[in-house]
Formats: sequence, C-alpha cells, structure tokens
Amino acid sequence: MQIQPSELIWKNGKLIPWKDATVHVMTHCLHYGTGAFEGIRSYSTASGPAVFRLREHMERLQSSAKAINMNLQFSVEELCRAAKDTVRANKLVSCYIRPIAFYGVSGVGVNPIGYPVEVFIVAFPLGAYLGEEGLKNGIRVHTSSWHRASSATTAATAKICGNYLNSALAVMEAKLNGFDEAVLLNELHMVAEGSGENIFLVRQGRLITPPLNAGILPGITRESIVELAKDMGYSVSEQNFTRGEMYLADELFFTGTAAEVTPIREVDRRLVGDGRPGPVTKAIQTRFLEIVKGKDPKYSGWLDPIG
Repeated sequence: MQIQPSELIWKNGKLIPWKDATVHVMTHCLHYGTGAFEGIRSYSTASGPAVFRLREHMERLQSSAKAINMNLQFSVEELCRAAKDTVRANKLVSCYIRPIAFYGVSGVGVNPIGYPVEVFIVAFPLGAYLGEEGLKNGIRVHTSSWHRASSATTAATAKICGNYLNSALAVMEAKLNGFDEAVLLNELHMVAEGSGENIFLVRQGRLITPPLNAGILPGITRESIVELAKDMGYSVSEQNFTRGEMYLADELFFTGTAAEVTPIREVDRRLVGDGRPGPVTKAIQTRFLEIVKGKDPKYSGWLDPIG
C-alpha cells in the first residue's frame, strides 16, 4: 500500500517538512534493527477526529524502547500530545499514525548504548490495510514455513523494528505463493499470529486466541476485541491451537490497528467454514467499527479527541 505524503512530521519535539524527515546512512537502526515503533489510527467521529487508544499505544512504545535499553526522553503524555499535534497540523481526520524511535549515528558496532535516540511521529491517510474487499469478504492466508521468532532469541513481545524481518519473510513468501497474508507458527508448532496481526479462531460460538506466552505481540486491538466480545456475550479463551485446528474452525479473523477486524476465508487453500465471513466475525467487526467511529458511548474512553 503506497503512502500519501502529508505536509509535516514531528521530529524530536518539532514539526518539520515531510521532505526533511531523513536519516543518515550510518543510523544504527538501519543496520541492526534497533528501534521501536507503533501503529495507531485516528477516525472520523461526529465530534471530530479521535485517536483509538492513543495512550495505550504510547505506553507500549515506551515499553518496547525499554526492552532495548532505549530512553525516549519524552513522557507518554508528551508523545500523546505530539501525535495529536501532528494530525492537527496536517489537517487530517481519518489517518494512520506511525511513531518510531531508534538509535541514531555515533560509532560503528553492534552495541548502541550511548548512541543518540531519534523520535519521529508521522501521520498520513490510510485505507483498509488488507483491502476493502478483504475487509468485506475475507482474505486468503498461508501458513508460513518461517516460524515466529522465539522469545528465547529476541524480545518477541516488544514492537521492535528488527523483529519485523521475521514478518517480512513470512508475508513475502505468502504473496509469492498467491495469498494475501501469512500465519506464523511458534517454535512449539502452535499458531502464533499473522505478519502484523493477532488471530482469533471461532468454534461453536466460542472465541479462542493464542496466549501472550505463545510469543505474540500483545495487540491493543486484540485486547479490545477480547473485552468487546465478552461484553457481547461470547466466551473468549486464550489458549494454544494448532495449524490443523485452523482447518476445522468455523471462523477465523485477524485483528490489528491496520487490519482492524479482517475475516479469513481460506487457509492453505482450505475454505474456512463456507468460505465467507461468519456471523460472529461480522457481528464483532460491525460493533468494533461503530465504536472507533464514536457511535457507542459505552466505549468512548477508547477514543482520544484531537480537539
């Protein structure tokens, strides 16, 4: 999906022109993946633009930075304010917000401790990450030959730049084999997540999603869907399940900031259910999209008005 450039980007406390938001070729993160980032969405509501669970995203950014010994030098409150300033300065309403922090330029070597830290926040328009057709009718996914990076080898539950080479390998493989997205298993051969999404399985009206100790990213949309589904009367459990169990699922769907709630209609050339989004998935997707657009006052606390 191509980026539609906006006018201004926030860099280390100041708004600068899009074209000036560059980094040096010797940036440590470019060579070694030593950065942390977030994906956040702002939605159009009747009261104006509002950001979905902004504080939780910025808290996770701080946690991811801590995992790689990186001090952002900005508080969660300052980062939240900067995100809203960036959206407002670009006159955006529905958009994607990408904060990123990384070790910059100092010396040469793998150890970045003591290197300067750069913090950027970018905001730009973004439609359905996996396509409007996918959002409506579901997508085709492929179980990757690449396994999810283990928590024994990296800080797998942190949203760290270098971790996403694992995701890139998986999604490239899926695309080259004619699929829309990948599902990765973990080192125990249990289902972990997609290349950039958490996954839910529906069986006999019950929702199952892999637990955090499966090596998954603790998704903020995932957490929201767990709470929402329970409020809607569904049983939700966090437990491991296998590739084979996906083949027998009544329904499957992905969740994520970019993916929102995207139905999965096919896994490894096997139809999920009857090959169409199921009733549970559609009900949760509909309710979620109402909430993020400010149509359900019960969940108004999940939205942070731009003002």
